[in-house]
Amino acid sequence: MTPSRAATAALLEQHGLTPKRKFGQNFVIDPNITAKIARLAQIEPGQRVLEIGPGLGSLTEALLASGAEVTALEIDPALVEVLRGRPELEAVRVVEGDALEFDLDQLVPADEAPWAVVANLPYNVATPVVLRLLEHAPQVSRLLVMVQAEVGERMAAAPGDDAYGAVSVRVAYHATARMVGRVPPTVFVPQPKVESALVAIERRSTPAVDPAVVSEDAIFRIVKTAFGQRRKMLRRSLASVIDAQGFESAGIDPTRRPEELGVEEFAKLAEVAR
Repeated sequence: MTPSRAATAALLEQHGLTPKRKFGQNFVIDPNITAKIARLAQIEPGQRVLEIGPGLGSLTEALLASGAEVTALEIDPALVEVLRGRPELEAVRVVEGDALEFDLDQLVPADEAPWAVVANLPYNVATPVVLRLLEHAPQVSRLLVMVQAEVGERMAAAPGDDAYGAVSVRVAYHATARMVGRVPPTVFVPQPKVESALVAIERRSTPAVDPAVVSEDAIFRIVKTAFGQRRKMLRRSLASVIDAQGFESAGIDPTRRPEELGVEEFAKLAEVAR
C-alpha cells in the first residue's frame, strides 16, 4: 500500500533521511495516483517494467500489484538501502545507478524484450532520460512517465502547438506521445510548486523517417539549427545551410517557421542541406 503522508515522514525519519533537492526527490503519497499510473501503463502479469527513480517504493508497489516483473533503478544509495529492506518489495530487482549513465543493455536486456518504462521522473532530468531511452533502448516499447506539466506538453506537442519544439520532433521521430492525465502538487512530499503530467509514449515499429534515406543525425542538425531561432522564418534560421533552390527542391515554403513543421518535413530539408 502506498505510504501516506504520515507514513512517508515516519519512513524517512526511521532511516534518518530527508528529500534531496539535487536528486529532485518528491515522493508520491496518494495510492489512487499510483494505481492510476499502473492502469494507464496497461501493465499485464509478467510484463517486464523498468522503474526509474522509485524513491520509497510507492509506485513500485502498484506495479507489483499489477503483476509486473519490476527492475527499479535508484540513484540515491540511501534509498536503495530502504527499498531493499522493505519486505513488500522483496520481488523487485533494485539497482543502484544513474539513468543517464547506466548501461541500458545491462539494465534492460534486449533478449527479454519488450520492456515498459513506468516512472515518476525528477523534473531536472526527465527530458534527457526519455530521449536516451527512445534513442538507445529499442527494447523499450512504451513508456508512461510522470513529469513536470510543461515538459509533458513539449513531449506530446504537435506542429503548431505552443509547446512544440525540438524535443517534440525528437520524440515524434521515434514514437507517438500523448498527455493522459494531470497530477496536482498535493500528492507529493515535499510538494513541488508546479503541476505534473502523465505522458504515454508508444515506440513506432520503425522511425518516422527511413534512416536509409536520411540519417537521424542529419535531421536533428537541421532541427537544432531551425529552433535556435524558432520565431524566424526558415529562410533566415536555415540561411547558413539551405538556399532558395534547396527549399524549392524540398517543397517547403521558406517563409514558414520551424514550429509549423513535422518530422517528415524536417527530413526533406535535411536531404537538401549543404
